[in-house]
Amino acid sequence: MIFVGDGALLRRAVAHAAAGGHRVDLVCSADPLDAAAAGPATPHLVPAPDINAHAAVLAAACTDGVVWSVNNRQIFRAPLLSLGLRIVNIHNGLLPQHRGLPSAAIAFALLHGDTEYGATVHEVDAGIDTGPVLAEQRFPVGPEDRFHQVMLRGVRACQTLFEQTLPGVADGTLAVRTPSAPSAAPPSAYYGSRTLARLADYRHDPAFARATDLGPFAAHAPELARALDPVHAAQR
Repeated sequence: MIFVGDGALLRRAVAHAAAGGHRVDLVCSADPLDAAAAGPATPHLVPAPDINAHAAVLAAACTDGVVWSVNNRQIFRAPLLSLGLRIVNIHNGLLPQHRGLPSAAIAFALLHGDTEYGATVHEVDAGIDTGPVLAEQRFPVGPEDRFHQVMLRGVRACQTLFEQTLPGVADGTLAVRTPSAPSAAPPSAYYGSRTLARLADYRHDPAFARATDLGPFAAHAPELARALDPVHAAQR
């Protein structure tokens, strides 16, 4: 299996897979130490600027047909999507209501008064976070919960979901979850960089302070931090 992504969440996933006896064919990330988490001889590839440009390399390296996307900001497109690989993404957010950037989705979930958040494992298709859902983990969001608290719980849920679903994805037994009836399905919402431009409209909202309290995640949510700069400047 191949891993694509960055950061501690990816490194933990790689290490967990290797410790469980799963063959790690290639790790695609900015840091070669991510591959070393599976063993010193594990192949590593820097996928910048576009993972799709390396489609032939991934196809040749993958021995089981599985590609994991973990804390991955790149979007899979042709020709990667046409190679017959099963690409599985770990998403910090519930789908389809929290598609897009997790940092934006969490901020607006708090501003909208959502009482639940979580993480989702889904297959990747040509859309953004629109592929079939395999599993999810939900947790409650309280009226006083702050951005950094929800983000941390989401990261932990992502790790737990990966560990729970890894065996079923590896052996092909984890099937697509039965979709909800149309009347019961949550509305789809996408939160991207353009959505963050609307944050200033909420600066007087009672939930604004907790929805934008990045805490230790400021460095890991650069789009949100940049969107907040003019808001904070106006408040000074």
